[in-house]
Amino acid sequence: MDTRVIDFHCHVGRQSQYGMDDRPERYLELLDAAGVDVACINYVFRGDAKEANDVVARYVAEWPDRFVGAAFVTPHYPEEAVKELDRSFDMLGMKFIKIYPDYFGRPNDDPAYFPIFEWANERGLPIMGHATFPFDPPHLSIPERFLALHDRFPNVTWVIAHAGNVTEGQIGAVEAARRCPKVMLETCTSWGEHGTIERLVNGAGEDRVMYGSDMPLMDARLQIGRIATAVISEKAKRKVLGLNAMRLLGLEI
Repeated sequence: MDTRVIDFHCHVGRQSQYGMDDRPERYLELLDAAGVDVACINYVFRGDAKEANDVVARYVAEWPDRFVGAAFVTPHYPEEAVKELDRSFDMLGMKFIKIYPDYFGRPNDDPAYFPIFEWANERGLPIMGHATFPFDPPHLSIPERFLALHDRFPNVTWVIAHAGNVTEGQIGAVEAARRCPKVMLETCTSWGEHGTIERLVNGAGEDRVMYGSDMPLMDARLQIGRIATAVISEKAKRKVLGLNAMRLLGLEI
């Protein structure tokens, strides 16, 4: 199948414990081996968001036809977060926001995140984050979480990373997408049992699912293969592999 492939969920930065380095040339080799045209990259493994975003910007500046930047900020430094968003989007040309509450210790609907979300809402930007966390309350409902965020910040498109991951999470993520017009699902997972892609596409709709790999933490070839071999239409595969991300981010490729 000849189609553009946009990997919506990629990481950069030198993290030896994850087998990561910070050489764009090596990353390009991996993209080419997997058949990925463009990688949307973020750097969440660094305490200083400014330094992390500068690494992302270096990739994009050197290879603008292969990399798209996602800005990372954290409520750990509330007085810096909005200023860094201004810089990341107005000066560095980032396209969306990645949050990582695992390091913050509070979930993505915690009020500490609201100044970040309000900033994104004013600009109508996408935000990607996980659906659930180890510190969530037992009664958590993924649809209720994203309905509340969707209603409070109606101009934000919420991209659920890993599409909820395990089967129960996938079911909740699909229901959130059904109930919230501006929720999309990203596909990478290490829990991708048979039928996962079909569940996401048939449940949420072929316009609401985007391919991601979590590269280099996971193998992009495996994550693409799950979509390429899924029992969905060729049209749906093209949308999931690239067209939906291009539309969301306004990419002309």
